[in-house]
Amino acid sequence: RFQHSGEPQISISSSKKGDQGEPGVPGKWGKEGPAGERGAPGPKGSKGQMGAPGDPCKHQYAAFSVGRKKALHSSEGYQALIFDTVFVNLYSHFDMFKGKFYCYVAGLYFFSLNVHTWNFKETYMHVMRNDQEEVILYAQPSDRSIMQSQSLMLELRENDEVWVRLYKRERDNAIYSDEVDIYITFSGYLIKPSLE
Repeated sequence: RFQHSGEPQISISSSKKGDQGEPGVPGKWGKEGPAGERGAPGPKGSKGQMGAPGDPCKHQYAAFSVGRKKALHSSEGYQALIFDTVFVNLYSHFDMFKGKFYCYVAGLYFFSLNVHTWNFKETYMHVMRNDQEEVILYAQPSDRSIMQSQSLMLELRENDEVWVRLYKRERDNAIYSDEVDIYITFSGYLIKPSLE
């Protein structure tokens, strides 16, 4: 029999664990942690396929230095100064038969011309670009022969020609040499190729 006392009597001597409930709603992302240490290098990859052919190789250099052992006197017409001695002729850009430097690499060039004057005659020459007179090398007649020089920089395009021209015989002019030593030199080189 139970004695009624106004409150229920519950026995808690034994109970079983209930089933696991459903997962709750995910919480907010936490702060990003510090970067981990660098991992070990991976294995070497396989060789890639061959690329497309490149453009044809083009020399990005140009230089020449030539000399002349023979004197040259003015004639009825203009004369190109032809040279007979090669010091440097990189890639044969200087044509020894025509006395002309042919520009194969567009860019900024430096040129230098040196001659020896002839006693009592004028020295009257031009450094030419194509058919254009760029600079003059000039000396008045004198009883003393002297070395004369001219130099300049030119921005050349491909296929430009640079050469030296002796003026025609409106005045008696000449340059000296004795066929033993070299008194006449013409040199040029590429300073910087164009970016085109």
